[in-house]
Amino acid sequence: MQNNNDNNIASKPTPYRIILIVDDEPDITSSLKMGLEYSGFEVHTFNDPVEALSNFKAGLYDLVLLDIKMPKMNGFELCQEIKKEDEKVKVCFLTAFEPSYEEFRREFPKLNIRCFASKPISIYDLANRIKEEIES
Repeated sequence: MQNNNDNNIASKPTPYRIILIVDDEPDITSSLKMGLEYSGFEVHTFNDPVEALSNFKAGLYDLVLLDIKMPKMNGFELCQEIKKEDEKVKVCFLTAFEPSYEEFRREFPKLNIRCFASKPISIYDLANRIKEEIES
């Protein structure tokens, strides 16, 4: 008889999807990475939006999670540049400020982004929000 104890050991789930997080605060990216990896995502992070853009690979990511307020390039601008490289990638904005959907729509009317989440947010809620966005 085969021993099934190894199958019952709690381990990290296999990656659900690949997420890119760009936030200028290393503590934020580190915490989100750990929590979302525990939730089953594979997570890549950058704290510099320009570096994130130069390393972006079209077709690799299922969703890009962007902070709005960042130096050098804000999240809206980064989104626009990422969408030029991969129009199919889903994007969600994460911000400590009031989600500015109206501001985004005025600045970038051709980009169809509807996912905005406010910091702080629990990893559980964020993981569910990401899954919903990917599956929509």
